[in-house]
Formats: sequence, structure tokens, C-alpha cells
Amino acid sequence: MRALLQRVSHASVTVDGKVVGQIGQGLLILLGVGQGDSEVQVKTLVDKIVHLRIFGDDEGKMNRSLLDIAGQALVVSQFTLYADVRKGRRPSFGEAAPPAIAEALVQHFINAIAAHNIHVESGIFAAHMQVELCNDGPVTIWVDSEQL
Repeated sequence: MRALLQRVSHASVTVDGKVVGQIGQGLLILLGVGQGDSEVQVKTLVDKIVHLRIFGDDEGKMNRSLLDIAGQALVVSQFTLYADVRKGRRPSFGEAAPPAIAEALVQHFINAIAAHNIHVESGIFAAHMQVELCNDGPVTIWVDSEQL
């Protein structure tokens, strides 16, 4: 399971011209589910993300977590995080989990974040989405469950 975290002052996701999710200060989490991922990877990734100290303290140092600042999370599923561009010019996505499995794990991920008393919003699985954000810093961090 892969997540691209962007520390944001605000973010939103729109489908068919309608805002379906929006947050204030917190994390935009672009989430990809890979072949063989399970609830084990969800637990590992969520635990890392909610405790990751990437928000500024009173001195401006990255010493606070999403929990510490009572931040929000916007989760957007993104199978393209599993793009393989090693051959040719068109990416392949064979390492991404099938949609039925991925959708269930994305929902489990959302529920696991919410279980930490974090306000979570999300996009719509498999929809064509437009994501808007104001990256604060900028701070963008790649987290892969295979590397934790």
C-alpha cells in the first residue's frame, strides 16, 4: 500500500462539478492499493501517518502529528501510484489491486483514520476526480507499507 501525503492548509475533491470532500488544515492522502495488500498494511500505514511529526510546533520545527494538531484528512484513492513505467511509454498498472479489493481496503483505511478521532473526507472510488489543494510548506512525503 502506498500513500503520497501532502501537508495542506486546505484541500478538496470534486466529481462532476460537485465538491464531494473538503478539509481544512491536515493531510491530503493519495492512496494506492497494491496486489497482496490487506488490513495488515492498512493498520501499519495508518499508524505511521497519524503519528508522523510533519506539522510545525511553536518554533516552526516539524514536531507535531496530525493527532497533535487535531488536523483533518482527505483520502483520495489513486491506483496510478502503482504505475510501472520501466517499459515503453505507456504505464502499466499490473501491480495495483483489482478494484473490488482496492475499494474495500480504501474504505477500511478511511475508517481506521476516523477511529483516531480524525475528521476524514474522501473522493469517490473509481470516479474521475479533480483535486485542489494548497500544499503547506510545501511538504510532500511518500510512504510505502513495504518500507515500514
